Amino acid sequence: MSGTFYGIGVGPGDPELLTMKAIKTIQTVDIIIAPKTEKKDGSVAFNIAKPYLKKDVRVVYQVFPMVRGFSESTEAWEANKKEIMGFLAEGKNVAFLTLGDAMFYSTYIYVFRLLEQAGVKIETIPGIPAFCAIGSHLGWPIVEGDDVLSIIPATADAAKIRKTMAASDNVVIMKVYKNFPEIADLLAENGMLEKSVMVSRCGLPDEERIDDIAARKNEPVNYLSTILARKD
Repeated sequence: MSGTFYGIGVGPGDPELLTMKAIKTIQTVDIIIAPKTEKKDGSVAFNIAKPYLKKDVRVVYQVFPMVRGFSESTEAWEANKKEIMGFLAEGKNVAFLTLGDAMFYSTYIYVFRLLEQAGVKIETIPGIPAFCAIGSHLGWPIVEGDDVLSIIPATADAAKIRKTMAASDNVVIMKVYKNFPEIADLLAENGMLEKSVMVSRCGLPDEERIDDIAARKNEPVNYLSTILARKD
């Protein structure tokens, strides 16, 4: 009998923000898939879930290339898929850990699609996205009343970001690590810079809050950084 594949969102960083369902699943599966990038050792998602692992669980690190879509590097994705399929064929239950929510800008989405096409039994367990945790932690209402909220990947085309900001009352900006100076300028252009905050590595021991984005716009930004902003 084939095993079940679980996609588990482990939240932004604080282990106490995992859902009860996520914890119960982590404590019962046979294999944990811990995703990592080629350039870094270890897995942030794994470290968040680590307090809840059972002693005899097998941990498998899989490297996922940092590309826009898995079609750009099919060899690595197919190798990871083959390994997971092998575990499931043995009747093992497998959990894939991912930061935040599993269906929100997550590597898991690509894995999910590959396995779904193969007819695998899949269950996805949601997690708390970083921007929700940041809003609660800072006492920063993300959206209220009739306000329009947009969630923007900073990797999008600048014209698209500008148009979206212009049409929005509040924004959440993700993936700001590559073009932080340009994002800061767009916030100023759209009257959002004075009411904006950026948090890096939310819920982790080295979490950092940046209130004066303009003063820091030429400094390097951590990959796990999120901006909340609203029109002045």
